[in-house]
Amino acid sequence: MLVVIRGAGDLASGVALRLYRAHIPVVMTDLEKPTAIRRTVAFSEAIVHGETVVEGVTARRADTREEALALLKENVIPVLADPGASCISALHPDAVVDAILAKRNLGTRMTDAPVVIALGPGFTAGVDCHAVVETMRGHTLGRVYYEGSALPNTGIPGLIGGFSGERVLRAPADGVFRACLSIGASVREGDIAGTVNGVPMICTLTGVLRGILADGTEVHAGMKAGDIDPRCKVEHCYMASDKALSVGGGVLEALLHLSNPYKED
Repeated sequence: MLVVIRGAGDLASGVALRLYRAHIPVVMTDLEKPTAIRRTVAFSEAIVHGETVVEGVTARRADTREEALALLKENVIPVLADPGASCISALHPDAVVDAILAKRNLGTRMTDAPVVIALGPGFTAGVDCHAVVETMRGHTLGRVYYEGSALPNTGIPGLIGGFSGERVLRAPADGVFRACLSIGASVREGDIAGTVNGVPMICTLTGVLRGILADGTEVHAGMKAGDIDPRCKVEHCYMASDKALSVGGGVLEALLHLSNPYKED
């Protein structure tokens, strides 16, 4: 079995970890210039640096189908700079997982593979995919829908440590982002985490900087650019989140269910 995962940010990487540890080979795709916030747990960093390791699992950049297949034989996760996922037609995967999390469908079709799974809102099981996995924190997180859609996007981040929207840092202006702090830094409310054209991005609460955009990233005003964890556990910066692993579990369930349908005697 081979699975192509569209997207290689932290949530997509949680999915990849679940599948990899279940001995299911995965190939990932992302932008040439990824915009992941939680870069220490995102396999998209392999595109930038050539190689990255998340929770002991290695990913490397691949530039061709042949390179990707060779890396799979080395027990490494290949990551291609291929936002349109053109590699799907060349690799002929058994399953495709849309983990872009754009809150809308950017081109995934139910005909892309025998099994097509999508994460979060913007998809309808039975229309543009075979299953949708819930990504909203709460009672239904990680639940698989084989009909219908996930809960609509509210625009409000889920609660962590009693905080919701305050956890997210957003670019204060259009322009080039300049990071003033690194992931893992302890921050206090009022600290400057970064700037855009000289305009400061102010920390909104006290905690640990769990994620921040890479220095030099082009941003627009209001774009998510940082993440503060109020639980103040630095080790969390280097671990896939509970949400990512829960969603990954949902993908694994859907993949096995759809690949091995139960047949009555």
